[in-house]
Amino acid sequence: MARARSLAASVRRTTAPNPWVGAMVVADGEVVGEGATAPPGGPHAEVAALAAAGDRARGATVAVTLEPCAHHGRTPPCADALVAAGVARVLVGVEDPDPRVAGQGIARLRAAGIEVVVGVGAGAVAEQLAPYLHHRRTGRAYCLVKTALSVDGRVAAADGSSQWITGPEARADAHGLRADSQAVVVGSGTALADRPALTVRDVAPPPVPPLRVLLDGAGRVPADGPLFDVSLAPTLVVTTEAAPGAVVDAWRAAGAKVEVVAPVPGVRRGVDLGATLALLGDHGVLQAMVEGGSHLHGALVAEGLADHLVTYVGGVTLGTDGLAGLAWPGPPTIAAAPRWRLRGVRVLGDDVRIDRSPVGWEA
Repeated sequence: MARARSLAASVRRTTAPNPWVGAMVVADGEVVGEGATAPPGGPHAEVAALAAAGDRARGATVAVTLEPCAHHGRTPPCADALVAAGVARVLVGVEDPDPRVAGQGIARLRAAGIEVVVGVGAGAVAEQLAPYLHHRRTGRAYCLVKTALSVDGRVAAADGSSQWITGPEARADAHGLRADSQAVVVGSGTALADRPALTVRDVAPPPVPPLRVLLDGAGRVPADGPLFDVSLAPTLVVTTEAAPGAVVDAWRAAGAKVEVVAPVPGVRRGVDLGATLALLGDHGVLQAMVEGGSHLHGALVAEGLADHLVTYVGGVTLGTDGLAGLAWPGPPTIAAAPRWRLRGVRVLGDDVRIDRSPVGWEA
């Protein structure tokens, strides 16, 4: 299963909105076929592995990270392909929560007399497939919040400048996170202050450009600058009915797609963040990476919508006049404070990346 996970990782950036899955076929103690999910419309991992194995698949064991599908989509059911190949045993990492599968693939294999073992390496597989599993269970895009802090917990200097809190290794890693995501999200304040491009740079091979998403409920951001250069990557603006019609028309004229969601009650400029993540899920976004700013980050945390927090801690100190991150009112007591489970720590040059998810969170 570890090898199957490695195969899945190799196609992480090409399969969405399908899951990234790896499979291998073992016969007489020898690996006779391997495969990983192709881009949408191409063969799934099991079919690719069976094709590589050929006749040696008969009577073999297949390890696959996700339950084989049991429905006709762009391709025929993988469960049927395994039955037709005559395999004897299938090891499955995790069940597929997609309502079109949801145990039906496993049931079809067992009905054909194939031994099925479910839960092999389940923890590591679920971690790898967390965005997909979350999307299929909730309908919402998996929300990855990325922030960079100084050693003393500030996101910018007193004048608002933040280039560069982190060094080149951490910045390259953050572009890898963008490449892993189907959407990169930014709030209107950050868009006005930084005029970001939100493109993926210095990642090989060049990935499919993620959708750039601007949250602007009041129509504050003009339709110019790199964010509205759709030759770089597609742009979606999520707004409310409060945005002036002339601004909305200008966004569309620049080539951006515009979607209207409900405003947040009592917040003049805000959009409903839960509705926004559901909207992105409808657009096939499995993982949405939220770049900023601090008020947007804070709102996602306060509303319990942040599924994964990536914090880069840079080797710089900014002092008490520096700007704090995660701008939100916070809990009244330490006992009421949200708790975050540590998922990993990596050293990147002089910086550190810390990954956390809320305690009790499930993919």
